[in-house]
Amino acid sequence: MTAVRAATRWISSGVMSRARDLASLWIVVILLGMIVLFTILCPPDTFLSFANFRSITIDTSEILLLAAGQTLVLIAAGIDLSVGSLVIFCAVISAEVLGAFSGSASQGYPNVLLGVAVATGASLAAGAAWGFINGWATVTLKVPPFIVTLGTLWMALGLAQVISGGINVATVPPQLQDIFVFGGLLGIVPWPDVIAAIGVAILWIVLSRTRFGLRTYALGANAESLRRAGVNVSRHTILIYTIMGVLCGVVGIMDVARFSTASLSAHQLDNLNAIAAVVIGGTSLFGGRGHMSGTVVGAFIPAVLRNGFVILGVQPFWQNVVVGAFLILAVYIDQVRRGGVPVWRRKRSAKEGEQRA
Repeated sequence: MTAVRAATRWISSGVMSRARDLASLWIVVILLGMIVLFTILCPPDTFLSFANFRSITIDTSEILLLAAGQTLVLIAAGIDLSVGSLVIFCAVISAEVLGAFSGSASQGYPNVLLGVAVATGASLAAGAAWGFINGWATVTLKVPPFIVTLGTLWMALGLAQVISGGINVATVPPQLQDIFVFGGLLGIVPWPDVIAAIGVAILWIVLSRTRFGLRTYALGANAESLRRAGVNVSRHTILIYTIMGVLCGVVGIMDVARFSTASLSAHQLDNLNAIAAVVIGGTSLFGGRGHMSGTVVGAFIPAVLRNGFVILGVQPFWQNVVVGAFLILAVYIDQVRRGGVPVWRRKRSAKEGEQRA
């Protein structure tokens, strides 16, 4: 009898574990369905081609990195609205440093490697500093992260405009774009994809296989219990936001290398796009639940939609409509998974109760 109970518990735990792992299966099916649909509807050799999928992955690489960091933040029951402005700030810093250290254009930028190294360090440091400010203000000043990151959104954007004089910074060696965009690992995989894959893989392992990841889930589920267990909750929160800031620095230097300029307007919606990708991927807005696998799929859904609409000649604005619908559906499913009862069921139960009475 004991053996039967043990086997039952083992089977039950295995089923529940697999259920959690497959929680985002529905968006995988949707993504695959979209790919099949666009393959059928689009002209031959347009959507379903190596060149097109290469373009999709490059376009998704930056949002994917931001969404990976936002996954940590949301699982910890936080939110970061400042990521778009932080990317702009880091891009401006890195572009200015590149222009200062790479040498003059008339000389062919003789010190471009030095410029890239210093600019990368400056971008990462700037992002880490802003992330630390977000985390520190949240845990020390006891201000909700929504308000803190909304404030730093405007602060970072304003300082970027002050540093750049309100114009895009284009003092970037053009050969950097040639290497970063048109080159790649083994001449096949673009460097933006390589960087995004490495970043996501590291955070995936950290979240699912380390004590840090376990504490992140616990922080979002019950911060007080984690504190009573002896964990420094404030330090952990600051570290999470700092990681988010570092990822903004990575995206900042990536964007400069990709477009040879630091744009002041290109990333102002990155915060919403990253949050949408994470929530569509199944991460709970209420903390304590989420998977990096779902975030990866959630980041590709808007990119595939945009690409397919462009090929079909459909106005790309419809993408916003579809993504918004996905977002509402994802939050609704999360509420049901958390044990919430939909309104229509509550009304139906109440009406049945009245009839029985």
